[in-house]
Amino acid sequence: MTGFIRPRDYRELGIMCGFPPPPEKCPTLNNWDLPPFNRWSFQNMRSLFPTVDVRRGTGVVPVSGKNDPAVLDLRFATPEGKDKSVRQSLLQTYTDGFLIRIGGDTLLEFYGNAMTPYTPHLAQSVSKSLIGTLAGILVGEGLLALDAPLVRYVPELAGCGYGTARLADLLDMRSGVRFSEDYGHPASDMTRLDVASGWRPATGERCTIRDLILTLPQERPHGGAFSYRSIETDVLAWVIERAADRSLADLLSERIWRRIGAENDAFFTVDSAGTVLADGGFCATLRDFARFGEMMLNNGRVGDDQVVPPDWITAIRHGDPHAFGAPYTDLSPDGCYSRQWWVHDARRGDYMARGVFGQLIYIDPARGLLAVKLSSWPDYLMPGFVPETLALINALAAAGA
Repeated sequence: MTGFIRPRDYRELGIMCGFPPPPEKCPTLNNWDLPPFNRWSFQNMRSLFPTVDVRRGTGVVPVSGKNDPAVLDLRFATPEGKDKSVRQSLLQTYTDGFLIRIGGDTLLEFYGNAMTPYTPHLAQSVSKSLIGTLAGILVGEGLLALDAPLVRYVPELAGCGYGTARLADLLDMRSGVRFSEDYGHPASDMTRLDVASGWRPATGERCTIRDLILTLPQERPHGGAFSYRSIETDVLAWVIERAADRSLADLLSERIWRRIGAENDAFFTVDSAGTVLADGGFCATLRDFARFGEMMLNNGRVGDDQVVPPDWITAIRHGDPHAFGAPYTDLSPDGCYSRQWWVHDARRGDYMARGVFGQLIYIDPARGLLAVKLSSWPDYLMPGFVPETLALINALAAAGA
């Protein structure tokens, strides 16, 4: 452990500590998701924003955990050639919660930064994969059709760039709509979305998430190459609500959260119109994210209940690598983006839900492996952290095989 530097947790940093806490230790709309405040904020979103519940059911599917010191002390080589223990890597990559299951058994459940098994954590763009999965259930029920034009469900979209797009274009983020996904840039569409969702202060009159959608123009033909744009998931959520004539939170509760045996209610942050931030505002506990991941790993099943159609899971796992390119291929050279999930290797069929600041659900059916990581990185993107986490997962999988 010589030379090992561990990031301080939010209590050690004094964030929101005291009665009342000092003003300089309180997050604001300008800094809540940036260091050091995000170490506290990602576990306390309800103290910052209005939310809507995603209710659990009455039956809980057990997900037992353990902290085996031998597992935490396991050493592995990072992609940069550094020798680290599992404990060192988890702490140095700002892990709030980590859980790995192999063959239906939990190998390790770890908490850092004062997080507990009962703490809901912000999912960021892991939220997208839940929405894509919900869409798959509705397609299976006949409420949505992949080739359907979006205006069939939301006629208002006729006046913007989504007017001629199909549901399939949204699901794989291959529409031709312009949306600049520049995190932190004051003039980007992403910042406009943060303002509309209530995540950033408004400099003028605040619009809603759906007001923003209706301003976006088309800049290229639909169905082209993949381009990551968060707003696509918010459009998808609008389509889902119209098709089912139910709120997204109720639909996710009924179609997924109750059926996976979640232990706790989850929730979304909402904008001033009560619209959920579908692309990144979902919050849940580590074990409940693991329950969702385990259902996906088991080909969409929980016990005798087929929650997600098996053909939807197959489509997620493989997708279209020809539409995928740089910079996305840096991490996944043979990957793609399919049905709101990141496919790591389209030949092997392992896939991920990922979010900025270090949120991850990794699923590898070939090894019967599921891993969940919740984090509070010091920046939106930390290029070395995801490859290191995947190397750690591979080392644990080899040890637990």
